[in-house]
Amino acid sequence: MVQVIGKENRTRLVIILTMVSFLIGMGPFQSHVYAADLEPRSLTLSDAQAAAQTDVQYRLRFSTLGISTIGSVRVQFCSNTSLIDDTCVPPIGFDLTNAAIISQSGSGLFTIASSTTQNELILTRPPAIEPAGPLAFTLLGVRNPSATGSYYARILTYPSSDASGPYTDAGGLAFTINPAVGVDTEVPPYIKFCIGESIANFDCSTATEPFSDLGDLTPNVTSAAQSQMVIATNGQNGYSMWVVGATMMSGGNVINAMSGSPSIKGTSQFGLNLAANNTPQIGQNPTGPGAGGVTANYNQPNQFRFHTGDILATAPQPDDNRKYTVSYIVNIPSNTPGGVYSTTLTYVCLANF
Repeated sequence: MVQVIGKENRTRLVIILTMVSFLIGMGPFQSHVYAADLEPRSLTLSDAQAAAQTDVQYRLRFSTLGISTIGSVRVQFCSNTSLIDDTCVPPIGFDLTNAAIISQSGSGLFTIASSTTQNELILTRPPAIEPAGPLAFTLLGVRNPSATGSYYARILTYPSSDASGPYTDAGGLAFTINPAVGVDTEVPPYIKFCIGESIANFDCSTATEPFSDLGDLTPNVTSAAQSQMVIATNGQNGYSMWVVGATMMSGGNVINAMSGSPSIKGTSQFGLNLAANNTPQIGQNPTGPGAGGVTANYNQPNQFRFHTGDILATAPQPDDNRKYTVSYIVNIPSNTPGGVYSTTLTYVCLANF
């Protein structure tokens, strides 16, 4: 008879996902007419979390609808509105002062003017004719507003190189700063341990009764039997499996436990191992995708041993399915007293969390 003991603990695995949002030109702003609308226009953020660190990228894109002289572009970031004629309230925590242009496209190169403030970006170049078409700027080093919610930007082009005087074209847009989205999931700790006289593949539901009848013992025949067990765990430090019990006895008559020796007919011997043997021909080596292994005292073919409390197999890390075959042998001398000899072994497997 074989008794199985297992143990469970619980652990948690937390995954944090961050949402990245982007902005498209908003409908209400498309209907607001200035000298000319900059359409299409958009603002894309590499990280839309509130108060994100200063490695956030802002990609600004807009198109001019006609030929014009452009020497500068003013981009105002506001917490209240995108309408050009309204007062702009700077977003709390927002900061452009460490921003740098890392890429741009258009007919001429712009730089960031020294007049740029925390919420107002001034792009400058010598005034030049700009044909109708798209312009794009990618900024690195922007710090997001410190609170979640909707924010706004205003884009204005100027013929002057310092954003002074009347603007030529303009457009507004909106973008959203989001909270981080936390998604929790749990990978429960587990240990899989089953035992039977035989187990098909690694399916514990196929385990047969863990009971072996060795039949009649005689001095001229080595009696043998086997058990199989499957072990798997996600325990951080793998598992340990050991055996507890006594040698075979009938009342006060004892069959001697082996200490690591070959099977010899006609002597008093009881032992086991977890290897493929040919004397007698029984057992097999561990199988399966797992990496667990048999301890040194029990992995030698044709060498058998039994000592209660001995560790039989271990894995030092989380391990996939591993099937072990335990082979038992019994030999008796001719003067062995008659009787029913038996033993009960308990196999214990604990995950090392």
